[in-house]
This record gives sequence, structure tokens and C-alpha cells, in this order.
Amino acid sequence: MNLQGPVPRGDLVPSGIVGLLGTQGPTARTDIARALGLSPATVTQVTKDLIARGLVEELESVPSKGGRPSRLLGLVRDAGVALGAKVTADHVAVVTVELDGTVRSSTEIEYDPAAGDAIERLGQILAKQVAELDDTLLGVGVGVPGAVDSQASGVVDAPTLGWQAARVGPVLRAAIGTPVLVDNDVNTLAAAERLYGIGRDHSSYLVITIGRGIGCGIVVDGGIYRGANGGAGEIGHIPVWPTATISAGATGRSRGDAPSSATASAGPAGSSRGDAPPSATASAAAAGRNRGDASSSGTASAGAAGRSSGGAAVSSPTTSGGLAEGEPPCTCGSTGCLEAHIGSAGLQRTARARGVIGPRGTAVTLLRAAINGDTGARQIFEEAGSMLGRALAGVIHTVDPEVVVLMGEGVDGWEFWETGFEPSFRRSLLPARKAVPVVVEPWTEVQWARGAASLVLSSPFDSAGNGGEQSRLVRARLGAG
Repeated sequence: MNLQGPVPRGDLVPSGIVGLLGTQGPTARTDIARALGLSPATVTQVTKDLIARGLVEELESVPSKGGRPSRLLGLVRDAGVALGAKVTADHVAVVTVELDGTVRSSTEIEYDPAAGDAIERLGQILAKQVAELDDTLLGVGVGVPGAVDSQASGVVDAPTLGWQAARVGPVLRAAIGTPVLVDNDVNTLAAAERLYGIGRDHSSYLVITIGRGIGCGIVVDGGIYRGANGGAGEIGHIPVWPTATISAGATGRSRGDAPSSATASAGPAGSSRGDAPPSATASAAAAGRNRGDASSSGTASAGAAGRSSGGAAVSSPTTSGGLAEGEPPCTCGSTGCLEAHIGSAGLQRTARARGVIGPRGTAVTLLRAAINGDTGARQIFEEAGSMLGRALAGVIHTVDPEVVVLMGEGVDGWEFWETGFEPSFRRSLLPARKAVPVVVEPWTEVQWARGAASLVLSSPFDSAGNGGEQSRLVRARLGAG
């Protein structure tokens, strides 16, 4: 496990060792050196001091492949806990997490982020949770659905919460009186994977979340990539052309000669897009339209006149459902974003427009319909999976990760997404990338808040300095700085 690349000398070395023993449990000196990128001599020197200070102790020996048995090192005492908070549009999920990732307690508190005193109210909520703790608190981590300038300062732009340049970090630190680190909520999940999940075996990976939004946490060489302004990974706002259904006509056509009865092909032959589910049918709208303005029934007569290129009649999951012409609006203020099409609100909008669910139906209603065998509901998820697959392929080509982790509320219905995702994703990848693994992890609401706590628990390994002074204060509280 390489947590953050080589750890430099300074307070990161002793706190990194203490943090590693906390997250992994008893570990041999040689394995500590390998995990943290340290020399065996440095580990021996630093652990000798930690043992003298009563933080670390030698435990039982373990057999070695040669030479004398290795002695395991472990923590003498409980090093403390972290508080994690995930902010949503209607509540705050709060958890207390031990150093090894165990969630000791969890709760949800109603919350209105649009209120005039929303940040101050969040401070009051967290201060109350901190006051009820009996353990040594290392710090508080906060995950938000938006861009954060840095974990240390915690200034947030979150359109879904109505926050612009919100001074979350400074306000919370003043209210709580402890170190506070703030980051995008998907980045916090990536941090948790680095400590307790797939990041132990891989140094470069993506964490993709599907649910209300579509997010991406990027880990490169063991560190979370945040971008110049803290907004890296917002793949939900990639503008997309929703080619959910395509009629390509005869194999190999490059211009508009599709017959009126053309049906989409999901196979690779002939079509330039080819990402339609097998059951999809496309229709060319009235002559001269560049987009597919099919009727609400999902089919229309083919009209070749006026097409500029492509030959295929294209129908969006939303516009083919009878919505107004044009791309769906997104919470970011733009239109046609990936999230606007396949986030839970987008799926709900499509399902209502197609009559799959009623006017009061929700994304939960849509999933229930798919589980009960409704073909219309299943097709909506299949189309969403196809669109996600194409978009994610572009991210793979840009970042070149070792593995992709899929998480979020949407994975509850992944079996219905997958029928569209897998063929679209694999077909869109370069040959050298087609085998990239995609791991789908079970999901609970607590994982969001546990991820936020991981911002604090990652501080011992913060050689990149993402947490700044706040991470240093956490390390000081850990007692190893």
C-alpha cells in the first residue's frame, strides 16, 4: 500500500507510522517502510522514539521467509476519532469514525442549506455533536456536493446547495474549535478508498458516483487530484450528445440515406455511433431539424431532407419522451450536461415524460418499476448506462487509471444500468484500455460521511500538503507530530 508516495522527513513520518498502524492494525517494520516509501533505517529510528513515548509497542512475532521472525508493531492506546459530515440538500449525515475506519456512531439531522444562516447552523449542528463525544477528537471532515478551493481553507461553490464562495471552513472552525477539513464529497470517498479500500492495492484510480449527481474522484500516484481551483472531477457537467437511439441504415453509410423503417443497431457494424440499446427505435423528425424531435410515442417517420450529415435519426432519452425541444437544464445553470440527463432528476423527468411513472413518481418509483419488470423503466436505465459508458470512456483516455470504482445511491439499480453501460463503455475504449476493471461497491448513506471523516484520518499521510495547517493540527492531536 502506497498511501501518498514517499513520505518526507518531518512530522509526516511519525504521524504517518501511527496513522498506518491505526488504519491497518499491527504491522511489521518492513511493511511500514514499503507502505510509506521510507527506508528501513528511518522506520527503525522513528519507531524507537514512538515506543519510548508510549505510543507504539512491539507485539508478537510473525514467521518470515528467511532469517529471524519479524516483530509486529501496534498502537498502545486509542489514538482518537474523527467526525465526518456529509452535507445534502435536506440533511446532514454525521458519523464518528475510529482510526481503523470503524464507524462508531451515525446520525442524520434535518438541514436547509438555502437558509440565510445555513453555514452558521451547520456549525451549531457539528458543535453539538462534538460536545457529546467522550473520545479524543482529531478533527472534523466535511463533504459537500461542489467545488472547494482547498481542504484547508474550505471556501465552497455548490450550486445544488445555493452556495457561492461560502466560507464553510472558517465558520466551522470558529464554531467548533477543532481542525476542520472540507472537500468535494466524491473526493472524500476517494480518500476513504485510499485508506481502507481499493487504494491499498492501486495508486491510480477513479471513484465514480451515480445518484442525484454524477461525480468523479481522481487519484493519481496515490494522491487526490483536485485541479487548479479544487473542481477536478466534475464529469457530471460534461456536455453530451444523447445518442440513445440511432437509425443508421445500411452498413457503412456516412450521409443521410436511412430508410424510413430504420431501427437502431447495438452492434459495432455499420453505425458511426452505435451505442443504442437493441430495443431502441429511432425516427427522423420533420425535414430540416438537426436534433431528433420525435413525437412522445418515441417513433416518427424518417425524413431525409435537410440533414447535414450522419444519416442517422437521433433521439434523446428526454426529447423523445415528449419534452420541449432543446437540452435539459442542469443545476449548474447550463443545459445538456451528463448529470441533467442521467442524474436521478433527469431519469425521473424522462420517466414522467414517457409515462413510465406518474406525475408524482420519483426515481425510487422508477427503480421499483424496473425491478418489477417494466420494460420502459429498464430501457431508461439502459440508455443512461450507455450514456455514462461513453462519457466515462473519455475520462479513462484522459487519466488512464488502473481501476474504476462505482458507488453512490444509483448502484442499487446497477443491474439495469449495466446492460447499456458495458457494451457502450468497452466499445468506446482504445484497445489498450478495454480491459480496465470496473468494481461496483455496495452502498449506504453512511459511506458519504465516513468519506468526510477520511479527510482527517488521511492527514498523517498528507505529503502533498492538501490540508495545510489543518492537517498539521490533526497530526499534533494524534500525538506523533
